[in-house]
Amino acid sequence: MTVKVRRQRPRRRVFWALVAVLLADLLALSDTLAVMSVDLGSESMKVAIVKPGVPMEIVLNKESRRKTPVIVTLKENERFFGDSAASMAIKNPKATLRYFQHLLGKQADNPHVALYQARFPEHELTFDPQRQTVHFQISPQLQFSPEEVLGMVLNYSRSLAEDFAEQPIKDAVITVPVFFNQAERRAVLQAARMAGLKVLQLINDNTAAALSYGVFRRKDINTTAQNIMFYDMGSGSTVCTIVTYQMVKTKEAGMQPQLQIRGVGFDRTLGGLEMELRLREHLAGLFNEQRKGQRAKDVRENPRAMAKLLREANRLKTVLSANADHMAQIEGLMDDVDFKAKVTRVEFEELCADLFERVPGPVQQALQSAEMSLDEIEQVILVGGATRVPKVQEVLLKAVGKEELGKNINADEAAAMGAVYQAAALSKAFKVKPFVVRDAVVYPILVEFTREVEEEPGVHSLKHNKRVLFSRMGPYPQRKVITFNRYSHDFNFHINYGDLGFLGPEDLRVFGSQNLTTVKLKGVGDSFKKYPDYESKGIKAHFNLDESGVLSLDRVESVFETLVEDSPEEESTLTKLGNTISSLFGGGTTPDAKENGTDTVQEEEENPAEGSKDEPGEQVELKEEAEAPVEDGSQPLPPEPKGDAAPEGEKATEKENGDKSEAQKPVVFRASVTRFGFR
Repeated sequence: MTVKVRRQRPRRRVFWALVAVLLADLLALSDTLAVMSVDLGSESMKVAIVKPGVPMEIVLNKESRRKTPVIVTLKENERFFGDSAASMAIKNPKATLRYFQHLLGKQADNPHVALYQARFPEHELTFDPQRQTVHFQISPQLQFSPEEVLGMVLNYSRSLAEDFAEQPIKDAVITVPVFFNQAERRAVLQAARMAGLKVLQLINDNTAAALSYGVFRRKDINTTAQNIMFYDMGSGSTVCTIVTYQMVKTKEAGMQPQLQIRGVGFDRTLGGLEMELRLREHLAGLFNEQRKGQRAKDVRENPRAMAKLLREANRLKTVLSANADHMAQIEGLMDDVDFKAKVTRVEFEELCADLFERVPGPVQQALQSAEMSLDEIEQVILVGGATRVPKVQEVLLKAVGKEELGKNINADEAAAMGAVYQAAALSKAFKVKPFVVRDAVVYPILVEFTREVEEEPGVHSLKHNKRVLFSRMGPYPQRKVITFNRYSHDFNFHINYGDLGFLGPEDLRVFGSQNLTTVKLKGVGDSFKKYPDYESKGIKAHFNLDESGVLSLDRVESVFETLVEDSPEEESTLTKLGNTISSLFGGGTTPDAKENGTDTVQEEEENPAEGSKDEPGEQVELKEEAEAPVEDGSQPLPPEPKGDAAPEGEKATEKENGDKSEAQKPVVFRASVTRFGFR
């Protein structure tokens, strides 16, 4: 009996040890379920989280505030963020960086770089010859790129979220301005990678605000389309968005609410910051006038004094939104001299008169891009802190011709709440009510290529062709397949932005290069030599515009087919081959296609660009894989372009069809991609 007891003790110990391990695993799993969102504004950021037991909540920072200044102070051995960095701006303005998001994805000759230098002359910007961009030169030994500075801020935002959630967080949805192009979006993704964040999606801030509005008013959405205009004026820019809400039928979840972005207009430099800079300049002039007879230096030459004036201008703008006048006062502004001056709202409005004239501009742009009139807009809703300026509301109300402006959402936190709802929908750890989001392409993208044609016997000439890949205001995410039917040798094609005529001359200069990348294909001729007796089905290039609005070229392949005699009882080889090719393009029922929510590939004839009509017999096909609404919204991000590496999807297909004849396999060649950085 004693022996049996001794034998059972180790078993009990093993059993309880296994239970302890399982419990530890479950606890560890529950500790990593939280997700976060970062509404990254020019002046401040809002962070929100979702964790088990906490549906959606704004994160409080260390000062128990709901928003945190986007400011970084960099010293040799110290870094300060948020309110701590804001207080350091007076003592050490050169090492305190703010509004650096305006430099993301910009080359050194971009007008916004010169504008930033004029606004903040205390910062030394140096040229990076390798990237053709700029660095912040803090000291001879210390320099940082705008992406590195943003990475520090994102890492700080994660620390705030983790302290608030009391658990580690890696998954995040980050808001970006709708007017960010490919270079700017990739810069944000690079900064997030530096911070160790897994970006579930970059969501446009106007889309996030519209999602927040729709989620909290789900019961008001029905099968009748409702058109809502969101006017968002923040610190750095202004965006106007037209959104259509409607109940739609989805494959997985039946009738569900949907928001669709119909029109977008924006002004990159119209915002609260420019108003504050006008006020700062006015206050600097008043201070110089007060000391005119004392042979004093110009206050504009003193970075510390100008930092104090900018802080006072920010406070003054806020107070004048609710008062007709206010006394600006700064103790010890320069040389221990105090400053005090009265500023009225009328003076403020006169200083910013030309800015207020630009308020209706984004509204007209949004209506034009949506091909709608103001009569079709049911309501205009204000978003963003700068919309609290009374003159902005007055001019906007006159421009839209409505009885009143909507103020029924939190202008500061709507984007953060919408983004965190999307984060929960994309995370596999949470189940949320479906809300279909159909965003729109702001900048069209096309493919350009040149081919040699024979106009007359023995007379050859070059013909330039353009094919629109993603049209303006078309929905995304979506995948496209473009087929080149007239090539049997190695060739190049260019991926460029399309018609940007809707941008003004200055906006075009800020936009930068319209060339995204040049793709050089190698191995085309070898594939034709390897299968001389097979029929070519063209060279197919697979493009993906993902949920973040980032373009990637997934793969390029050359496809051949041939007829093989089969017995009547068996499925024809040609049919099997067709199924194989279809599965490669997303038309089959492969697990990947199902997970990504793609419909059967729809083939459409793309209209040739003006002045580049095809000759008889030439055909450049454009195939589209339209994204279907997915119940939980969980759509994995596409892989980054990997040069000449074969994609996993191809390997899986080849493995599945390994027992078939070689005639049934598409012949895949590798794409050599140059400058695939999307600048």
